[in-house]
Amino acid sequence: MDLRELINVKEGWIDRRLFWDQGIFELELERLFARSWLFVAHESQIPKPGDFVTTYMGQDNVVVSRHKDGSVRVFLNSCVHRGNRICFADRGSTRSFVCNYHGWAYGTDGRLLGMHEDSHYEGWIDKSQWGLKNARVSSYKGLLFACFDTDAPSLDDFLGDYRWYLDIVLDQCDEGTEFIGGCVKNMFDANWKFGAENFAGDSLHVGWTHNSGTQSITYGKQVGEVMPVDPQSFHANANGHCWEGGLDGIGSLALLSSDRPCIMEYYQARREKMAKRLGDLRAKRIFGSVISATVFPNFSFLPGIATMRAWLPKGPTRIELRAWTIINKDMPDNVRDAVRDACMLSFAPAGLFEMDDGENWENATRSNEGVITRRGRLHYGLRNGTSRRDDPDLPGNISRPMYSDVNQLAFYQRWLDFMTASSWADIPKSR
Repeated sequence: MDLRELINVKEGWIDRRLFWDQGIFELELERLFARSWLFVAHESQIPKPGDFVTTYMGQDNVVVSRHKDGSVRVFLNSCVHRGNRICFADRGSTRSFVCNYHGWAYGTDGRLLGMHEDSHYEGWIDKSQWGLKNARVSSYKGLLFACFDTDAPSLDDFLGDYRWYLDIVLDQCDEGTEFIGGCVKNMFDANWKFGAENFAGDSLHVGWTHNSGTQSITYGKQVGEVMPVDPQSFHANANGHCWEGGLDGIGSLALLSSDRPCIMEYYQARREKMAKRLGDLRAKRIFGSVISATVFPNFSFLPGIATMRAWLPKGPTRIELRAWTIINKDMPDNVRDAVRDACMLSFAPAGLFEMDDGENWENATRSNEGVITRRGRLHYGLRNGTSRRDDPDLPGNISRPMYSDVNQLAFYQRWLDFMTASSWADIPKSR
């Protein structure tokens, strides 16, 4: 199969096989997830030595661990003796990880420490050569990313110009950010790319799909009344990372603050301080607007609604969604509680908007069960070819307004870059 025949960026269409084919999915695991920098945790989740969380990089289960020297290690959650998991907990704190099968024990850095009846192994094993496979780890202002490919560029280079947009969420104050309220998990019978591309740039669905949900929490107001779209709203993308946003500075915050005015009061009171760090454009016009974003390939967030999420692939037609609430560390307790509650009301397994999206993605995936249906193409051509790189205020590729398919096509162009490359040397450094 020639993957270049499945996406036509110039004409603005995508082959349906991207969303159901098992062979394509297996290649994604090898060429996309095994090569990319992937979000694995926030530093606030593992604050002390011995703290850990477990997650997935592609379909590889990994442990994200704070070692005794304060460093963060990410290693495969699979014993090198017979392959059993060495950790079954989602999170916790420990001095070591011990396999249930034969008692092989590993340090919080993945180093092999010993095993049950280890005297029998004397002369038969070099423990220093049989530790757990470690990934590269890098942090961007509290967000931890990992990568197993030694040829991959640095995380900063991987993110490129997109760091300018990440800072709108991550660099509002000296104290930084943290995750609160634990991790919320949800399963969808859908292809992982539907979630990633939706957050990358699908503002068009909001006024239709989410209108009834919006009305239920705003006493009958339409989406357009609560979250007006500025004519200068935009799509921005860099290296497949995508940001779509308005410029009114209030749309998403208004939704989050419905019945919780303390949220709006907190952010409005700190706009000037934010502007000293980020400038007026980011602090007063972009932040708080209707915004959704995706860090390529599978990490998405809603800056104004304070939710971050990872789309963990479980097959071509299955996603495990893991979501967290992100706040500034200096946020008062009453505002923290209000933000967390608002996130749960909107984007959680029983949230008003999560259910809307999940049903649509599942049906979009399930429709490909039909033989004739799966042979077709999908239209991605709205405002195709309108992006420019010389915007005086915004970095990356910019297209206006945000009602567009430009970001989605940029996402799939980067997908194609990875999928058709034999190594990082063949992947364009920037898009």
